[in-house]
Amino acid sequence: MKRVVSVYLPTWPTDRLRVRARSSKGQRERLGSGSALEADEPADKPFVVASTGAQRVITAVDVAAHRLGLRRGIPLAHARAMVPDLTVADADPDSDAEGLHRLALWALRYSPMVAVDPPDGLWIDITGASHLLGGERPLLDDLIRRLAAMGVTARAAIAGTPGAANALARFGHRPVSVIDDGLEVVSALPVAALRLGSEMTVELRRLGFETIGDLEATPRAPLAHRFGTLPGRRLDQVFGRVAEPIMPVVPVETVQARRSLVEPISTAEALQAVIAALVQDLCGQLEQHGLGARTLDLLWHRVDGTMQAIRVGTAKPVRAAPHLTRLLVERIDSVDPGFGIEIAILTATLAEPLSAEEVGRLVAGETDPGTFDEVATIAGLVDVLGNRIGHDRVFRCAPVESDVPERSVTRIPALAPPVPAGWPSKWPRPGRLLTPPEPIETMALMPDHPPMAFTWRGVRRLIKRADGPERIHGEWWRRDREMAAARDYYAVEDHTGERFWLYRSWEGSPDTGPMRWFIHGLFG
Repeated sequence: MKRVVSVYLPTWPTDRLRVRARSSKGQRERLGSGSALEADEPADKPFVVASTGAQRVITAVDVAAHRLGLRRGIPLAHARAMVPDLTVADADPDSDAEGLHRLALWALRYSPMVAVDPPDGLWIDITGASHLLGGERPLLDDLIRRLAAMGVTARAAIAGTPGAANALARFGHRPVSVIDDGLEVVSALPVAALRLGSEMTVELRRLGFETIGDLEATPRAPLAHRFGTLPGRRLDQVFGRVAEPIMPVVPVETVQARRSLVEPISTAEALQAVIAALVQDLCGQLEQHGLGARTLDLLWHRVDGTMQAIRVGTAKPVRAAPHLTRLLVERIDSVDPGFGIEIAILTATLAEPLSAEEVGRLVAGETDPGTFDEVATIAGLVDVLGNRIGHDRVFRCAPVESDVPERSVTRIPALAPPVPAGWPSKWPRPGRLLTPPEPIETMALMPDHPPMAFTWRGVRRLIKRADGPERIHGEWWRRDREMAAARDYYAVEDHTGERFWLYRSWEGSPDTGPMRWFIHGLFG
């Protein structure tokens, strides 16, 4: 099922200029007639962009100016009468478009298919790619968070078609929206969400068409007779009856291999053959630049004008053609060739210099298909798993210098170098920690004896063997509450042979302070 993100940047011209001013590192830069924007100018000071010429009108406003009642289309003289300390910059549509293109290139981190939706938006086709960031909503949250950190205000929506996503992002009630079947939601949006142009929208509203649903329920023939084919085409695009291709941006300085096919192909065997040829070409180019691929994007151009995309990533730079081919071939089942594929483009979206170890293997000839199997290495396994379930879900645990068990472990990349710290060797640690520890009911002799039995998740367990206590004090330098906190840990074995890690927490004195029992881990 196709899934498209529409990103709407309602204050893009003003946001771009503020980001540009901050990047000037405090230097005062002239941005408009009679006004300047300083790098440290507060964000709550109203700022607008106005057209050039004899009769200047506002073309963009920031959030602060919008709150004061300023809107696009207002004459600049009238706006200055309303807000005397208004900061004004000259409109620069070419720079806005160039900045939007750069932003689209930045958004390639989310999908191989990112397109510009001028003048103030982006489209991102995330079909088959959202799982790499934990799902659609986490992807949107990460996107909005990163844009906000840059200083760019954004709204975003995910839907099954570019038109529906565009309408929701701009006219939806929520700044972030995710819909599966958006027929009812989209039908309730205003006619302006169809991208028909201001004049046609005004005319339709004058005739009584307030929502997309009103227009959808109207016979096509009279509508086309008066307004042409555009309203009908937009309706078909929104509801997925007609495809609306998006043209993805391509970085200029990327290593790329391309195949234009004599006849359209659609079988898995043919796709595999094309992938193998593309990878060989790409690896040859990577060798000339001394690079290895970290992210590969494969775009399939179908004969109907639409595209399918495959993205794979590696944990470290790789130039082994068999391994890269295998990663791409595993994703063939996500490709819908339709009536056939006529062009295939493979791009190394992210490439980095090879490590000394990999260069040594290349010199030794170990990357030949017959002598070296990249999947047999740990790096190959990490790549295969990462492309199946998401690279953020493939990790290893590393020790942290802390006595508190839940703080003594962290997640690091699977291929990260070894860390110098280590876990305590005197006392064993369970292979699985419960986060957070779960309370249990116990029967124990006080003050320092292990429990004789405990009940956890409704199951009563009799303890046959126990080792402890291991006393762990709180880290008082973190917060005052841990000054008097401590835990007594016991490794216990129940009557069925299962082993658990229990602890008794207390504050103050172990003889008089309040105590509670918890289960914190399970031994393998």
